[in-house]
Amino acid sequence: MTDGNELIDWLRLAATPGLGADRQRSLLAAFGLPRHIFAAGRNAIAGVVGGAAADALLAAPRQDWIERALAWADEAGSHILTLADEAYPRPLLDIADPPVVLYVKGDPALLQRPALAIVGARSATPQGESNAEAFARHLAAQGFAIVSGLASGIDAAAHAGALAAGRQAAGTVAVVGTGIDRIYPARNAALAREIAARGAIVSEFPLGTPPLQHNFPRRNRIIAGLAQGVLVVEAALNSGSLITARLAAETGREVFAIPGSIHSPLSRGCHRLIRDGAKLVETAEDVVEELRGRLGMQLPAAARPAGSTRRPRADSPPPAAQAHLALDTLDDDAARVLRAIGHDPVDLDTLAPRCGLTVDALYAILLPLELDGHVARLPGGRIQRT
Repeated sequence: MTDGNELIDWLRLAATPGLGADRQRSLLAAFGLPRHIFAAGRNAIAGVVGGAAADALLAAPRQDWIERALAWADEAGSHILTLADEAYPRPLLDIADPPVVLYVKGDPALLQRPALAIVGARSATPQGESNAEAFARHLAAQGFAIVSGLASGIDAAAHAGALAAGRQAAGTVAVVGTGIDRIYPARNAALAREIAARGAIVSEFPLGTPPLQHNFPRRNRIIAGLAQGVLVVEAALNSGSLITARLAAETGREVFAIPGSIHSPLSRGCHRLIRDGAKLVETAEDVVEELRGRLGMQLPAAARPAGSTRRPRADSPPPAAQAHLALDTLDDDAARVLRAIGHDPVDLDTLAPRCGLTVDALYAILLPLELDGHVARLPGGRIQRT
């Protein structure tokens, strides 16, 4: 790791307002280590990045901020990695703009492992979250660290699935768009603590950085850069997940997508990716085989493949799978309603004629099905079979 005095110079370089990653790297290319940049003098620095940036860089650093960062780095499990560190993740050097400083809470060695990013919609369907969890659990057990963004929906399900694979699995990495001392969204605080204890949380942003909208697309390049491939589970056409997939393709990573219903807005992003050349995925083994060949890895293949309706391990079915196993215990009316729902989300006014029931009678059947986990309610009053 970088020693204390050099680390201060790296922190000053990374946190200079308005400097930006491109000019930071230009300065490193021109002068070498940050201490050489600061020793070069204003005129030399201005010749590379301009006078205003030189003045900002040479302004006295906020001592309270530097002390806060150094104190954080002294905490158990806290690490600040710079481009000069041996522990800096090698995969990030493949991207066009690797961050000059990374804050890591957890195990930095996890950032060097073969990895798969799993990303998708924040407002995911129950089936999408189940798919993300199942794929992540299986792939983590196969030796891939699961990288995602700690957002609600698909991201959180992917992290949870990787953690559920057990301590002998490859683990999970959460790349956040805030300072590493800020958890966003707050509902994922418990998940973040578990990831920090058993995986790693990563940020390029200074401590205390709030959840600013423009920072999240920037963090997507790190998600894509850390992984050998990106799997998109559910995504609308304007989803940030498509940014991650594009960045992955631009740096030579594999892009995978799970197809969905032609009627679902959350399938359209995946379908576009597939039309543009992403690999259509039905089971986790599709991903394993592709990346095994790419990496030249002898990954274990004993675990059962996970797919859109399969669970990754026969001894640990997720709740949705448990509900599916109990279908034969339902009465005729409930089974008929489930068959009428099919595999696409549907509203009550459409479903009632399919079943030959009034909306009130249908609601009376759906309520216990929902309580037992057979169906889930979606925004807009729609119903989806789980």
